Amino acid sequence: MLPELGHFALILALLLAAVQTFFGIAGPHFGRERWIAAVRPAVAGQFVMVATAFGCLMASFITLDFSVRYVAENSNSALPIIYRISAVWGAHEGSLLLWILLLAAWTLAVAFGLSRLPEKFGARVLGVLGFVSVGFLLFTLATSNPFLRLNPAVPDGRDLNPLLQDPALAYHPPMLYMGYVGFAVAFAFACAAMLEGRMDQAWARWTRPWTTAAWCFLSMGIALGSWWAYYELGWGGYWFWDPVENASFMPWLAGTALIHSLAVTDKRGLFKSWTLLLAIIAFSLSLLGTFLVRSGVITSVHSFAADPARGVFILTFLVIIIGGALSLYAWRAPLLKSQAGFEFGSREMFLLFNNILLVVALAVVLGGTLAPLIVETLGMPTLSVGTPYFEPSFLTPILPLLALVAFGIVASWKRGRLAAHKRPLLVTFGVSLVLGLALAFGVYSGATVLTPVGFTLGLWIILTSLLDPVDRWRRKLTLSRSIVGMTIAHLGLAMAVIGITAVESFTQERDIALAQGESATFGRYEVRFDKLADVEGPNYGGVRGEFNVLYDGRPLMTLHPEKRNYWVQRSVQTEAGIGSHRGTNILIALGEDLQGGKWSVRVQLRPLVNYVWLAAFVMALGGFIAATDKRYRTVKSEATEPAPGTAGGVLEGKAG
Repeated sequence: MLPELGHFALILALLLAAVQTFFGIAGPHFGRERWIAAVRPAVAGQFVMVATAFGCLMASFITLDFSVRYVAENSNSALPIIYRISAVWGAHEGSLLLWILLLAAWTLAVAFGLSRLPEKFGARVLGVLGFVSVGFLLFTLATSNPFLRLNPAVPDGRDLNPLLQDPALAYHPPMLYMGYVGFAVAFAFACAAMLEGRMDQAWARWTRPWTTAAWCFLSMGIALGSWWAYYELGWGGYWFWDPVENASFMPWLAGTALIHSLAVTDKRGLFKSWTLLLAIIAFSLSLLGTFLVRSGVITSVHSFAADPARGVFILTFLVIIIGGALSLYAWRAPLLKSQAGFEFGSREMFLLFNNILLVVALAVVLGGTLAPLIVETLGMPTLSVGTPYFEPSFLTPILPLLALVAFGIVASWKRGRLAAHKRPLLVTFGVSLVLGLALAFGVYSGATVLTPVGFTLGLWIILTSLLDPVDRWRRKLTLSRSIVGMTIAHLGLAMAVIGITAVESFTQERDIALAQGESATFGRYEVRFDKLADVEGPNYGGVRGEFNVLYDGRPLMTLHPEKRNYWVQRSVQTEAGIGSHRGTNILIALGEDLQGGKWSVRVQLRPLVNYVWLAAFVMALGGFIAATDKRYRTVKSEATEPAPGTAGGVLEGKAG
């Protein structure tokens, strides 16, 4: 009876989420203390019920209960146990339940974290999160119930999609959803602030650690997805501008702007309008990504479902969320004015430019992603938008943004004193330029016009990021976690810039026909096809190649790409062989059997591509360190309840 128990638990979770929403919003409005006190127990109860439902579904997969339709469609008796577990979120219904579980977990964490904050404000935050939970629980129960039965049960399942039978796909969706759902917390804080009329520095300080944590999880989720696509799909790229890839990248861009805007609101009480709008946009784009993946309006290896009814439900929910939040914003707009100012050349100015350029980059990605859908809806000829559009259009705002990062790191708050930083800026730029040119034309060959630009900007960000921490260390000053985290995150950004520049400038790629015993040369590398043998796994058969890679004629490594045939789904998949030498990834993928003993083989040499994924985790590490700064765990005495209809007092923070 586990499926029935899980279904019943979801119904109870929906009722508790409705209670959480009503008491969280109505309690503070009417000043009912007992209603406010009921919110946290409802949060805990909802989490327990959702966790129970998720546990029931996972148990159904582990025990191979093929009387459950979702299990029968996404599992098989030959599927290894690790993939039975990851199959829980391997398709639409289960992944949606994972989303709801993570939302419940975030809400529970926020309920504990809000214990130091004013009760009314905390109740409003939880009330908004409850409303989001109600929407997704309704969506699940009405259109995407994972507990539907088959009568009679089938003898065996249809197996998990072979593309998803990979360790990275066991971790990628939970990480990605932690980021998506985490932005619901930033959204809830923004809505609670507008409901209460409290758009002050205290609110921004309370919001910052939650937003930063969500951004970190999303960064890691995107990196894991990119890494999986690199080696699993066989084409060897780290980014394809696929609509579903873009659907995760857009909230990341909005979240990046949001965490910088929150820093200004926390420190100086400025950018309140920016901060509120970016919080709304970040979560709205997370919902938009859900719509794109689950509505069937796009075709992608990353998409889950093709049910228009589900798309209509999500789209309606998205309209309600955006419409309600923007209505609140319009209502509170008169309270968003600030008396503080800043000079040209101050850190605030550079962070303002940061916001503008990130929003422009976001608009570029959003426009390119939605344009084919809009054209198709209007009945116009099919429009294909890919790399020729995205890369030059995206670089247009990003290149000046990277240059401004170096200035913004060293600029002072409030006053434009760039002249005082002229010497370190010029020295670091000069060193970066020399090293960038040496990398572009000395270490590597075949550089393009933008290659030294990318290397120089990346190196400049590294050097300017280290100026303040080194200066504080030399003067024996304390380095706060926020400063350490910010420095590490910017070093991660620089690492990504350098890695992407190297990959885009110096990648070598060839599709060749080789028979056993034949070889091909790539500069100082030689790839020799030595052997082909049959291979058999728990639920697949296929062939495995043995390729020896030589460097300057000396053996370097042996790679074993595979061509697998998954029996149940009758699907053929490529498993690339990948090795690394001196920072360069060597990827070999088996293509088609060309008959006569020859095989189509794809060989790629991608310098520093590992830095692209490592950079995301370095940025996430910096974000997590910054989010644990003790300032965010302290409620100042000034943070009292605001008077009705006021914007609350403006509090001065001590650190950016």
